[in-house]
Amino acid sequence: MTRHYTLSQHSEPVKVNFHSDLNAEQIAAVQAPPGASLVIAGAGSGKTRTLIYRVAWLLAQGVTANHILLVTFTNKAAREMLERVRTLVPQGIEGIWGGTFHSIGNRILRAHGERIGFPPGFSILDREDQQDMIEVVVRREGLRTADKRFPKAEVLSEIFGLVTNTLESIPSVLERRYPYFLDRAEQIEHVSIAFAARKREANSLDFDDLLSKPVELFEICEDIAKLYQEKFHHILVDEYQDTNRLQSEFVERLAGIHGNIMIVGDDAQSIYSWRGANFKNILDFPRRHKNASIFRIETNYRSSPEILSVANAVIRANEHQFEKTLGTTRPGGSNKPAWVPLATNTEQASFVAQRVLELHEEGAPLNEIAVLYRAHYHSMEIQLEFTRRGIPFVITSGLRFFEQAHIKDVAAFIKFAVNPKDEISFKRMVRLLPGIGIKSADSLWNQMITRSGAKLDYMSLKVPAKTKPSWSELVHTLDDLVLSGKPQSPASMIETILFAIYDDYLKEHFANYDARREDIQTLAAYARVFENADEFLSQLALLGAVETVDAVATSGDEGKVVLSSIHQAKGLEWKIVFLVWLADGMFPGSRSLENPDALEEERRLFYVGLTRCKDELYLSYPELRLGGGYGETFQRPSRFLQNIPPEMLEHWQVGHSTSTEEPF
Repeated sequence: MTRHYTLSQHSEPVKVNFHSDLNAEQIAAVQAPPGASLVIAGAGSGKTRTLIYRVAWLLAQGVTANHILLVTFTNKAAREMLERVRTLVPQGIEGIWGGTFHSIGNRILRAHGERIGFPPGFSILDREDQQDMIEVVVRREGLRTADKRFPKAEVLSEIFGLVTNTLESIPSVLERRYPYFLDRAEQIEHVSIAFAARKREANSLDFDDLLSKPVELFEICEDIAKLYQEKFHHILVDEYQDTNRLQSEFVERLAGIHGNIMIVGDDAQSIYSWRGANFKNILDFPRRHKNASIFRIETNYRSSPEILSVANAVIRANEHQFEKTLGTTRPGGSNKPAWVPLATNTEQASFVAQRVLELHEEGAPLNEIAVLYRAHYHSMEIQLEFTRRGIPFVITSGLRFFEQAHIKDVAAFIKFAVNPKDEISFKRMVRLLPGIGIKSADSLWNQMITRSGAKLDYMSLKVPAKTKPSWSELVHTLDDLVLSGKPQSPASMIETILFAIYDDYLKEHFANYDARREDIQTLAAYARVFENADEFLSQLALLGAVETVDAVATSGDEGKVVLSSIHQAKGLEWKIVFLVWLADGMFPGSRSLENPDALEEERRLFYVGLTRCKDELYLSYPELRLGGGYGETFQRPSRFLQNIPPEMLEHWQVGHSTSTEEPF
C-alpha cells in the first residue's frame, strides 16, 4: 500500500495593494473568478500591467507558481513580465512556466519527444538551416532544373510554415497566397513530405515543428496530454488576437481539464493575417467557452482625447468586433489631428520634412517623432527628402530604400547597360541566373575581357548548360535596354527589366513578392524625373553616400526621426506621428478593396497607427501620384477618413512660398 503525502509550500503572504495600483476595469479582470476569461484591453490601456497583477493575484490566492503558465509572443516579453511580477512578489514565483508558444513546446518535446520519434538530443534548425535542407530535398527530387521554374527554398519555407500554422492544405495556401505556383501544388506537396522525412532522419525539427509536434504528441499520447492539463491550473495568454489556429489549438488542449484560461488582447489590433494569425480566434472565444467572463479595459493612458475620438470613430465602422470606446484620463484642449491633402507624393514628402524641422525648432526631440505608413515603399520619397535636408532618421521597417537587394539588382542591369565595363554590376546581374555562382561569374567576365577588342556577341559566351535558357533571356533584355546604341530612359529600363526577367525571379526567390514588386514600381516612378540613365545612376550613388547628420545636431539614434511600417510600430508610441499615403488603393491597399475581411483588417491597421500617437497627429495623402507603371494617377482620400466626422479634424491647406530662399 502506498501513502501519498503532499508538501505544502511555505511562503510569505503576498502584500500588493491592488486597489491603489489599478483602475476599476483592471481590478475586475485581475480578480476574475475561475473559468475562461476574455480580457479586451484597448490600445494604451495597461494590458501588460493587468497580466502582471493577475499573476500576483493568483499567487495571493494560494495558487502555487508551478501551476501557472504565462504564454507570450517573445521571450523578452515573458522575462520582463516575470521580472515585474518578482518586483511585486519578491518570493514564491519560482516555478512559473513563462515563455513563447515555441519555447513551451520545445520544453515539452525535450521531455517527451521520444514518444513520437524525436529523442531528447534533437537539433533545432534555424531559418538558414531549414532552407538549406529544403534545397537539398528539392535537388534530390530533381525539381531544380533549367527548363522548369520551381520556388526557391525561402518561398517553400514560407509555404510550409503557413500550412503548419493555419492547419490548411498546400493547395489552399497556394490559392490564397501564391496562385502563380498552383500548377506546382503536387510537386510542392511531395517536397513537403520528403522534407518531413529528412528532418526525422536527422533528428531535427524546424521552428514550426516546436508547436505542431507537441500537439501531435498530445493527440497520440493521452497520458502526456493529461499530465500537462493537470499541471497547469491557470493559463494566461498575451496578445491573443495575434495567434494562429495552431497556437490556439495548443493552449486549448492544455486547458482541457481545469479550464482556467485567461486570454488578453485587442481584436481591434489584429493585423497579422498575412503571417497566419487568425482574427476569429479571439472573436470566437466566447462561443468556444459558453460561460466565459468578458472584461473590457477601455481607459487609455497614452493619447489625447482628440486623437482617441478619431480612433474610436474609425474602428466603429468595422462590423466584426467587440465594441469598445477608448476613454482617457488626460484633459481635452489639445490640437485636433490635422488633415493635410497634398498635390503630389513629392509635395507630401516636402511637407513632412519641413514640418519635422519646424517641430524640432519648437523643442520636439526628433526621436519623439515618427512617420508611419502601410508599406515600406511608401517611405521612399520621404527618405529622399530627409536625406536632402539633412534630417537624421532610422528605419525600423527594413533597410533604407536604395540599400535593398532587389533595388540593387535592378540598378545593376541599368549600370551594365550604360557601362559594359562595370565588372561588379555584371557579376551581380549574372549571379541572378540559375547555375551561376561566384566562379561561373568570374569565368564569364574573363571571357568578356579576352574578347573586348570587337563587338561582343554575348550568345557566344560559354555558360553552364542549365543556364542557357535564362542566359538567352538576359541577352535579349540587355538588347532591349539599349536601342540604336542609346540607352532607354531609366523608367523605361526598369519596366523592361521587371517585365522581361526580374518579375519571375521575384516570384521564385522571395516570399514577399508583392511588396518587392511595389518597391521596383516605386523606383520606376522616381526614375521618371530623369531624362537619361547617367543622371539617374549618379543620383542613386549620391543618395547612398550621404549621411543624414548635417542639418540637426544629434546624439546617436536618440536624435533620429523614426520611419516605420505600422506593423513594425505596433506596441510603440511617439508624441508626434505622421500617417502618410492615406489614399484608396494605397491605404487601404488595392487588393483589400474587394474583400470585406481584408478591408476590416486594413481599418484595424489604420486604428493601430492612430493609437501610436500621444499628442500631435498629421494625416496626409497626395492627390496625384506620379509614378512608374501607373503613370500619373489621381487619387481619392482613403475611405477610412470618411468614418471621421469633419469637426474632429483640422483641415490644412498647403500653399507655396514665393520666396526663393530656403525656409531653414
